[in-house]
Amino acid sequence: MFHPSYNIGIEEEYQVVDPDTRELLGYITQSMARERMVVNERAASKELSELVGSGSISVGTPVCVDINEAREKLLSVRYQMLELANSAGFKIAGGGTHPFTRWEGRDDTLVQYRQFAEDAQMIARRLLAFGLRIHIGVEDRDLAIDVMNTLRYVLPHIFCLSTASPFWHGQNTGLKSYRAVLVDALPRTGIPGYFASYHDYRSYVDTLLRTNSIPDARRVMFDLMPHYRFPTLVIRIFDMMPYYRDVLAVTALVQAAVAWMVDLRQRNMSFRLYERTLIAENKWRALRYGLDGRLLDFGIEQQLPARDLIRELLERVEPLSRKLNSWHELEHCYTMLERGANADQQIAVWRASGEDFHAVVDFQIAETEKIA
Repeated sequence: MFHPSYNIGIEEEYQVVDPDTRELLGYITQSMARERMVVNERAASKELSELVGSGSISVGTPVCVDINEAREKLLSVRYQMLELANSAGFKIAGGGTHPFTRWEGRDDTLVQYRQFAEDAQMIARRLLAFGLRIHIGVEDRDLAIDVMNTLRYVLPHIFCLSTASPFWHGQNTGLKSYRAVLVDALPRTGIPGYFASYHDYRSYVDTLLRTNSIPDARRVMFDLMPHYRFPTLVIRIFDMMPYYRDVLAVTALVQAAVAWMVDLRQRNMSFRLYERTLIAENKWRALRYGLDGRLLDFGIEQQLPARDLIRELLERVEPLSRKLNSWHELEHCYTMLERGANADQQIAVWRASGEDFHAVVDFQIAETEKIA
């Protein structure tokens, strides 16, 4: 069997924030597919856009051979962005949503998505949401589909760690990831169904293309899928997290989980497949309750504390993680389990400040700036 590279790619979406009002001014996306970052801004952040366009900042996170290179590149990207924002008089923040900026009248952020916005209408127009995409190199396309089918089961577990969007439009939503609700309202999103092979998957995409349902393959945006261009599995279920160590820990966990699924197949051991609708039940529990919730263990048909099931997952993948030389990053997941996900931190800051959303933005900025 072809052995995957398990290369790593990290794509993030950063919020550009006014340091005085703490309002969202725009956002920066950095992608392996581009040679430069892309800034989407209101008039107030024109200076930042001009700095990026002038070449003052270059490039997103490239493909990395392991988690150590991913750390180096991610820190480099963040350092460049923080320097750029500082010189332009703005702040950079991570998080799945902005706590209080409203979407009304923000068509300026959709310029590069006009066709997308036309298709999705009100759903797209309210989508001020920011995610983390993780690529893991699985070059054999049929193997990638096989891993996708089995990896779906643990996606909600890992998603609990990344929840970072409890607030929306100045309200406590009662959810740990409101971003997931926003994204899942779009077509061709969420937990993917089962596909028998890569040919089966491509037939699905090609049918959408032939019927003019989508203009290109990029409009398929499942939580987990083979990338339309790169020889990778891309996982896009996660909220954007402000603290870089959280990002690296989740990335290392995803990489090790992929390696676990491949290892099982190489040893002719099968991981039981479950219906998408059952896995979606766990995703709902994850976005609603996060680490404080209970996930369903379908093997024994019982609900168990999410933290217990995540610890079990960490124990399962630790041997693979050590082979990948990533355990020093992955074990930070235990800190996240004790401390809480970023959503839990935001809620704690909000309550301690007398329900001040500006304090939440300040916290997210400070977490993003922790790059030493």
